[in-house]
Amino acid sequence: MIKQQASIIKRLFKEYTIKHLKKIIIAFFFSILVAGSTSAIAYLLDPAIEKIFIDRDQTLMYVIPFVIIIVFFTKGVSLYLARALMIRVANELKADIQTDMMKSLVSSDTKFINKAHTGKFISNLTMDVSLILNLISTALLNIFKDSLSLIGLLFVMFYQNWKLSLVAIIMIPLATFVAHTLGKRITKATKEAMESSASFTSRLVEIFKNHKLIKSFQNEKFENERSSRDIHHLKEKAIKMTIIFTRNTPIMETLTGIMIAALIFYSGILIQNNELGINNFFSFLAAMMLAYQPVRSLAGLNIAINQGISAAGRVLPIIDQENEIKDNPNLPDLNIKDANITFQNVSFLYDQNEKNALKSANLDIQGGKMTALVGLSGAGKSTILNLIPRFYDSQDGDIKIDNQSIYKIKLYSLRKNISLVSQETTLFDDTVRHNISYAKLNATDEEIFSAAKDSFADDFIQKLPQKYETVIGENGVRLSGGEKQRLSIARAMLKKSPIILLDEATSSLDSDTETKIQNAITLLTKNKTTIVIAHRLSTILNANKIYIVNNGQILENGTHEDLLKNSKIYKNFYEKQLKKN
Repeated sequence: MIKQQASIIKRLFKEYTIKHLKKIIIAFFFSILVAGSTSAIAYLLDPAIEKIFIDRDQTLMYVIPFVIIIVFFTKGVSLYLARALMIRVANELKADIQTDMMKSLVSSDTKFINKAHTGKFISNLTMDVSLILNLISTALLNIFKDSLSLIGLLFVMFYQNWKLSLVAIIMIPLATFVAHTLGKRITKATKEAMESSASFTSRLVEIFKNHKLIKSFQNEKFENERSSRDIHHLKEKAIKMTIIFTRNTPIMETLTGIMIAALIFYSGILIQNNELGINNFFSFLAAMMLAYQPVRSLAGLNIAINQGISAAGRVLPIIDQENEIKDNPNLPDLNIKDANITFQNVSFLYDQNEKNALKSANLDIQGGKMTALVGLSGAGKSTILNLIPRFYDSQDGDIKIDNQSIYKIKLYSLRKNISLVSQETTLFDDTVRHNISYAKLNATDEEIFSAAKDSFADDFIQKLPQKYETVIGENGVRLSGGEKQRLSIARAMLKKSPIILLDEATSSLDSDTETKIQNAITLLTKNKTTIVIAHRLSTILNANKIYIVNNGQILENGTHEDLLKNSKIYKNFYEKQLKKN
């Protein structure tokens, strides 16, 4: 455990903290000034009492108060500058960690993202990173400031009377023992609180995403009760963590009270024996009282350190996540000629404990033509589409485009030549213009307008309040299903890729917009290699070849006429479509 914690601290320093070393050294310098001025405050009580109150020195009566003001001013300014520098360092470090996390998450495999809930990643990016920030901004500064202050004050205490000092320092190991005991408990409580926070964040994400579903099934009361349980659980964990943390206060106060009482009693004996002067006693007492704050701070420091290290232990694995699907810059680019796609004995499963989503599949998809995939839900149609742009990699077999294995070419060049239009249209909470231009970030207005017109999206865009500058809301919430789909098609048109993947792209459209969408798809797929998963009969009729997929296997293939004559499965599917229409 200690070895693991040391490894995490070493890595945080090596990868993130060391680049801010100059600022940290400057903060350390100001911490020396804080420690020196704090010690000077305690020491100045000795000459102040002796020279002003006992010797009645008129000159020093003006000098010593002025020096005290200078010392307090120096302490205040130095403390401010040290904290300001460390706050800047901590926030820069926080931004660096969050940037690395976002880079890792954005480039992560689809498999990794799908394994965890969105709320967990949000909690890691916010709360966990904030605990790491606290480790740097508070803990590191306190190590500098309080350690140096304690050393300086101990020097003053021993200078005034070594016997009293030996009695006083007994408090330090006692405080350390208390903090160490509490630290173990609060580390466990913090982990539980973070897990509860991640669970609650996940619940929030689901509620916001599915609010229409909640209302349509009238489950507001059910969701409120579930959320209340989550909030109550989170509250209890937070209370537990805070209570454990604050237990440090009464214990430290009691120890301090006992120590001061013992010191006053022992000081009385020393004064009566003329071994300690009144001025020395007050200077010693001031130093000891001032030492109370850094002792308490250092005693509780391991709590903040444990919290930060525990948070880093949850964050760093995300940054370290190794992708199974990697882009190799040494591989050649995909060279598109006819855009023929072939599946050669391809097998794939999403999870080792599940049955194969695809079993020894063989497909021959002709370039520049439309190929349709037909089958029941879960048959493996979407899996075929997901394997082509390498959202997932097959376990066996090979996929080739123009006789080039997709596993032996640059990943970037592969995906550059593929456009995906899905039934689950994904849009950003941004303007219409930016949603279309996401396919080509440097697209001109003419290119954007042309893509919108070809997809028949321009019709409704012109009716929007700010036309192309209209913000459409989260995932296009202010648009209808057909309007969102047309934006998705416009985006694919702007990309102008030779391979088009249509994953039930017309499934959410009403009859009034279907004609426009079909015309848009015809323009999009003209002379393009197109693979379509469709429930619409019209799409299947236009396909040059149709593959029947069932339980992860390719059963039959042919034209619509051939399959209608020779395939009972296809004939049954066709008849069901006729009944729907």
